[in-house]
Amino acid sequence: MADSNLGYLSLLVLPPLVLLLLLYAIVKPRPVRIPIKNRHVFITGGSSGIGLALAHQAAREGARVSILARDKRKLEEAKETILLSTGIDVAVFAADVRDADAVRKAVDEAGAIDVLVCNQGVFVPRELEKQELDEVRFMLDVNLMGSFNVVKAALSGMKNRTDGFPAAIAFMSSQAGQVGIYGYAAYSASKFGIRGFAEALQHEVIGDNIRVSLIFPPDTETPGLEQENKTKPQLTSIIAGSSGAMKADEVAKKALSGIKTGNFIVPCNFEGRLLAIATAGLSPQPSFLMAFVEVVGASLLRIAALCFQWNWYGCIEKWHAQKKQ
Repeated sequence: MADSNLGYLSLLVLPPLVLLLLLYAIVKPRPVRIPIKNRHVFITGGSSGIGLALAHQAAREGARVSILARDKRKLEEAKETILLSTGIDVAVFAADVRDADAVRKAVDEAGAIDVLVCNQGVFVPRELEKQELDEVRFMLDVNLMGSFNVVKAALSGMKNRTDGFPAAIAFMSSQAGQVGIYGYAAYSASKFGIRGFAEALQHEVIGDNIRVSLIFPPDTETPGLEQENKTKPQLTSIIAGSSGAMKADEVAKKALSGIKTGNFIVPCNFEGRLLAIATAGLSPQPSFLMAFVEVVGASLLRIAALCFQWNWYGCIEKWHAQKKQ
């Protein structure tokens, strides 16, 4: 009887242990610690919202901080608030991320960057049929092409750094960059594009000891959120209504923590963690324990995802039926 129980126990325990050992052997790139103190952190979209909260957080941790945004007045206000709360005098640069020459000039003036955070973003939720192509192009240019402009300007200096510590490039995406939602066609396209950019870029810069991170916040209480809600279709609110908003400071703490550990995927709340597991795909995963969770949880989360889709399409069908009536 004892031998039988031992056999059953072995069947339960051995497969997970073998899987853990396999994942420990194969996950790459390996975990790292990316220091922030006394290093140059450059943040785009740093004059308000998550970018400003990130600048505060990095300054409190002893970083040399530079922030870039379009509005010089807002930059100066942000600089003053950071100085008052942390005692750190940050550098400010006024430039539009759509202007590659202006971005390069700002980056050259700021000096070599250790941690680059592409946080700029615009969002106008609207059904594609009602959205002008100029508005679509604006979101793609700022969110996606703007990130290319910033990374392109900073990359050479980041590769030539001499301190020996790992560096980081982080992109502020969105949960709309993990799953498409009604009314988010242009915005999701820009954020899904950033994921492809980030995955390919990690291949290109891993040999230079640079880690890439993708941060996926939910709706965040920022000045932009109130403006977004003015154009958000009612059906969008119904479908996405279950996801609560986070404060910018909370997102900033989660983001900086993920950047410092070199994680490729950085979720910001419990729903984001589930989305990260469900959409892991071929993205790099430095933690063999999280890789284990992804492998084991993928099937169950696929079922959950199908349940969400069933609910969303049910809402859409009900909405259109009511409109016809």
